[in-house]
Amino acid sequence: MALRLDIPGWRALALEHLVLDLNGTLAHDGVVASAVRQAVLGLSEILTCHLLTADTFGTAATIFGQGVNLHVIGPGDEAGQKLAFVRRLGADSVAAIGNGANDAPMLLAAVVGVCVVGPEGASGQAVRAADVITTGPLEALGLFARPDRLRATLRR
Repeated sequence: MALRLDIPGWRALALEHLVLDLNGTLAHDGVVASAVRQAVLGLSEILTCHLLTADTFGTAATIFGQGVNLHVIGPGDEAGQKLAFVRRLGADSVAAIGNGANDAPMLLAAVVGVCVVGPEGASGQAVRAADVITTGPLEALGLFARPDRLRATLRR
């Protein structure tokens, strides 16, 4: 599985992985909207989707089922754990979506980092680390479902 995309004036992308933060990014107050869930599951047909979370609400395992790889991170240095995960996958093949300060290093490391500024806000660090900023999770996921949007935003 891969999403191949040539970005004019920048580079050719061969994305294999989509790394997703849960709380504040995909979920609002711990709840993932059904449209967001369906969008992620749709993307799992073209990218290997990974959900990285501290599982604050204890519900992560029930949200997506087998369509998404769940990785619960432990307490302490969450930013470092997320960054290490992206590097293990091979950052040049990873797109990452997040909104928090602990997401900033992974957004910066991934070949494409997307910051979601949603109802729970976004940290300044995540905004500065991202290649693209969106107004919600559906808009962020839509960049990969309809890659011409991503191409238009990233072209140089």
